[in-house]
Amino acid sequence: MTLSTIVIQEETDLARWNAFVDSCAESTFCHQGGWRAIMRDVLGHQCSYLSATDDSGIRGVLPLVRVKSPLGHYLISVPFLNDGGPIGDESAKAALVEYALAEAKRSGAGLLELRSRTPLSGPLASSFRKVGVHLLLPATTVELWEKTFKAKLRSQVRRPAKEGMTARSGMQELDAFYRVFSRNMRDLGTPVLPRAFFERVGAEFGDRAMFTAVYSSAGVPVAASCCLIWRDEMEVTWASSLREFNHQSPNMLLYATMMELAIARGIRLFNFGRSSPGAATHKFKLQWGGQDVSLPWAYWSRRELSGTPSGDSPAFQLAIKVWQRLPLAVANRLGPYISRAFP
Repeated sequence: MTLSTIVIQEETDLARWNAFVDSCAESTFCHQGGWRAIMRDVLGHQCSYLSATDDSGIRGVLPLVRVKSPLGHYLISVPFLNDGGPIGDESAKAALVEYALAEAKRSGAGLLELRSRTPLSGPLASSFRKVGVHLLLPATTVELWEKTFKAKLRSQVRRPAKEGMTARSGMQELDAFYRVFSRNMRDLGTPVLPRAFFERVGAEFGDRAMFTAVYSSAGVPVAASCCLIWRDEMEVTWASSLREFNHQSPNMLLYATMMELAIARGIRLFNFGRSSPGAATHKFKLQWGGQDVSLPWAYWSRRELSGTPSGDSPAFQLAIKVWQRLPLAVANRLGPYISRAFP
């Protein structure tokens, strides 16, 4: 069978798409077809869910989302998430990459970014501006506390409980999550994703999206997360805590709780999500005993861009300082309209 027999389809039936994703060993949570409606309906982005097919059926897929704003024109798989690059056999992936690159050039996009966990062969360069941290979980919470958590870490995890903090998990924690998340994003100087985004994630994926919150002794949410679960992996895709409670370490209780919940569900891989190498969040994740995992995101740029807009850029430092000074109500009203431009 030759490469010329492969046909790229832009609008793949989601039932067939999801069946392929379910059967493909290298698929991730980000490849699920449900993201197409979330990206389109909540964030207003155009989506092309590409499939490489031949007479035998689907041989590979690539979710491609167009993000177009005054900040730039990007084709990304998948924006706001950490994975989503082409999957399937090598010929199918090559055809999908070739098609995506041609579309980026044809449409005038400034950047094509395929967020793949493994290097992609072909005409695209690899960016290593982000790194993941993975931790293999033991089979029981007893082993987690006795073998995975070192003595200093155990002490840090127990501290918030001694302060009267408690943790809860479930879809009912979405409100607490968003209260903490939106406040933390304002404090970081970053526009927040709309609440409707997370509501749709919960509605679309059910218990494969897990919301967890830590409450102070007064019943106030002070740390929270949204995790995505796929097969035997749990990824912490969004997590936040309130700065004024840092001395009580609520984030330590949050992460320990998520790990315990993962073990209870038979999950073996705890994915801390992406970080900028060497950043404070990266160091926080490494202290749990996890290992760095390279994220060789493949990209093509029209103007020597190596990635999408980022707060790490000096050009955004002034905007960050201005945003941090906004009243929370104003930031939460404006943020959902602006955040969709920061994929």
